[in-house]
Amino acid sequence: MGVVPIEEKRVAALAGSDRSQDVALSWPWPAWITDTAEIWWTRAAGAAAVARVREERTAALVQHARTHSPFYREAWRHLHHGALRLDELPVVTKRQLMARFDDWVTDPAIKLRDVDTFLDDRSNIGKRYRGQYIIWKSSGSTGEPGIYVQDPVAMATYDALLAVQVNAGGMAGACAVGLLKGGRAVLIAATGDHFASIVSWQRTCSDSPWTDTRVLSVMDPLPQRVAALNDYQPAFVASYPTVLAQLASEQSAGRLRIAPACLWSGGECLPPAMAEAIKRAFGCTLFNEYGASECMSFACSCRHGQLHVNADWVVLEPVDEHYRPTPLGKPSHSVLLTNLANFAQPLIRYDLGDSIVVDPIPCRCGSSLPVIRADGRADDIVSLSNADGEIVSLLPLALTTVVEDAANVHRFQIVQLGPDKLSLRLEAPGRQIAWHAASAALRSYLERQSLGNVHVVLSHEAPRLEARSGKLREVIAQLAASSRHHD
Repeated sequence: MGVVPIEEKRVAALAGSDRSQDVALSWPWPAWITDTAEIWWTRAAGAAAVARVREERTAALVQHARTHSPFYREAWRHLHHGALRLDELPVVTKRQLMARFDDWVTDPAIKLRDVDTFLDDRSNIGKRYRGQYIIWKSSGSTGEPGIYVQDPVAMATYDALLAVQVNAGGMAGACAVGLLKGGRAVLIAATGDHFASIVSWQRTCSDSPWTDTRVLSVMDPLPQRVAALNDYQPAFVASYPTVLAQLASEQSAGRLRIAPACLWSGGECLPPAMAEAIKRAFGCTLFNEYGASECMSFACSCRHGQLHVNADWVVLEPVDEHYRPTPLGKPSHSVLLTNLANFAQPLIRYDLGDSIVVDPIPCRCGSSLPVIRADGRADDIVSLSNADGEIVSLLPLALTTVVEDAANVHRFQIVQLGPDKLSLRLEAPGRQIAWHAASAALRSYLERQSLGNVHVVLSHEAPRLEARSGKLREVIAQLAASSRHHD
């Protein structure tokens, strides 16, 4: 089986200055249908078919990048002119790519200056840049911000992957039950900027205006979110693992009273114990997706809870600190990502920074797709005591959003030193200016959460990357006794 005709149309639609905007705009719906069928048939044919399609797509992407991306053309200028294998190509980083944004993208009409202007207007969240591209941003767990442009075909592919994964994850029955319950769906996320989750959700909602959906912000106090959920009674709930864990505690305590048919988890690491606690509290299907701003979906859970790589559309190379392949069953230092769906902004052997383990044992679900365990973002939920002695839990994403928005910084750490004390670690350049803005915003946020008694102090330490992963854990619930000598 060769690459299906959609690949030829994909390259033609994204071939630079001769691209037809009309084709791009009319492409997503038929591509969604075609891609869904193609994914199902390829995977049904087994591991060899998946590998063959992956190799052909990789070759097409590499050739496209070499032809249309000045950055890659320059980076690969010393390589031979024939077909290039992935292992012949140099590793790239977010910092390298963002520094050469205009040369990185393959459409010369995309300019960082214009993209920044588009992103500065938050009313554009979920809208299409230049009538066709979906754009989102991330601060990144390495502390380096990124901006990611998704072409129409990439978005159609992500939609098709989700459709296939719903069935593979044993969710079809849960979805049917959810529709019978009214089909109401809610996303609980960071809503104040062009982040991948809210942008993708808003795009889907605008394309499907007949659906009953809502969005709740992680910035809202927990009692307010609980009341909104009790009133709405959603059939589907999508959020980060830390949010779902927090809601599970409220459900078990009887303050939250909802009966969803299905939960979706993504954006953070979902430890097995946390997953079991969430499923136990809600008594429904929990679907876990591993992805990032760089690519919406690397892997998804099957009915046994195992993460299967979307190996027909994504290449993940687990590597050590010297970018050498990591053996099966061993944790990697990082992982190199190649996103085969997005030709507008190619990500080829991109250092993602996550640590993964590729399981050498096939999954009992029968899928031929590789099984991995992923160690992604793993910030802590912070539990603080208010003036009345009540415990108030704060989501890590809410705390980091407060600091990023107020101080415009992306490398920092919030460390809990005790039941009523937080410490903020900032880098030296602009430290005092950032501190004044961030501390004022944090105190204001804490007041709204009934935590006006909590002290916020400036640490003498700079933010520290995790030694093993190289990631920046932005929120750390650290005991006062163990942090006394540092902060």
